[in-house]
Amino acid sequence: MGPTGTFMPGLELCGRFYAEAVRPLLDAAHPGLPHAAARIGGGSEVLGFDTERSPDHEWGPQLQLFLAPEDLARHGDAIRVLLSERLPKEVHGWPTHFAPPGARVRVMTPTTGPVDHRVEIAGTAAWLTGCLGFDPAADGGVTLLDWLATPGQRLLEVTAGAVYHDGPGRLTAARAALGWYPDDVWRHLLASQWLRIAQEEAFVGRTAEVGDDLGSRVVAARLARELMRLCLLLARRYAPYSKWLGTAFAALPDAAPVAERLAAALAADSAAERGQALAAASGLAGEWQNRLGLCAPVDPAVRPYFGRPFPVVDAGRFTAALASAVTDPEVAALPRLGAVDQFVDSTDALGDTGRCRALVRAALSRSGRPAGE
Repeated sequence: MGPTGTFMPGLELCGRFYAEAVRPLLDAAHPGLPHAAARIGGGSEVLGFDTERSPDHEWGPQLQLFLAPEDLARHGDAIRVLLSERLPKEVHGWPTHFAPPGARVRVMTPTTGPVDHRVEIAGTAAWLTGCLGFDPAADGGVTLLDWLATPGQRLLEVTAGAVYHDGPGRLTAARAALGWYPDDVWRHLLASQWLRIAQEEAFVGRTAEVGDDLGSRVVAARLARELMRLCLLLARRYAPYSKWLGTAFAALPDAAPVAERLAAALAADSAAERGQALAAASGLAGEWQNRLGLCAPVDPAVRPYFGRPFPVVDAGRFTAALASAVTDPEVAALPRLGAVDQFVDSTDALGDTGRCRALVRAALSRSGRPAGE
């Protein structure tokens, strides 16, 4: 719980911090200064998933304050000092002072000296490029490489959260540009995700058949994860990183029937029950896709795998139908890898925008395809 005994969601707290503490100081010292104020970027509160547990580190009243480059150069340092010297020591019972990076506890009790605040003052384009590897509001717009090389978590860090003020409108334009993938890119990502399922959907039964029950359970868990990510794609939701994947999936309005079968698969003691539940979940995802009308409908009925007693939906059929519906020749020519977080599973790699772009370029180059700039 918070210092006052109640928990306030981070986005609400940050909004009050801006309106009641930061904005009055900014208006008094720099009246009419064009700016945007937001709580975006990293942090569970940006996704709306913060709880009473969150305030133990890196949580509290904090903001991004975006200025035009010339205003940042002219006023940025002065605003940092102003906030350090004049911010109240707390807002609604929550300290505005943070311990230095690396300290075990990040939110400190109020102090008598300057406030070590977490108001990040930056240029919009520079901040977006640092977060994403590109500026979505730039004249060239969002390129194919941008879409493929940006993990869902990074897209969420810009499109989720809250914007409390945007006088220039540039941040709002950037968020709008990232609202969702273009339709043919969406089809490509869905096709690639179905392919991941197709490549392993029969292994739940086959591993158990040779006595590898642990292997069967591991494959079942992998497939459950792939189906959760598939459903997020179907629902037009960017997938967060692993800590919040299940939470985001469970929040989807149409996910409950799929979630019920995935839970049954992971709880099942027999490979037969495991396989049936996963196949049923896949079939429900297939029906969901058919309702979207993105491609020709595909029969989602469960069937045996090449006559073997392993229930599957033959997920590759969904891949083929989606690929056939792609009309953009550049997207149609892509290898069936999807976005970077569909074929890379390293936290260090996905957390580095330069590495992500290099990995996608390398994958496309190796396939003989253009880099999609």
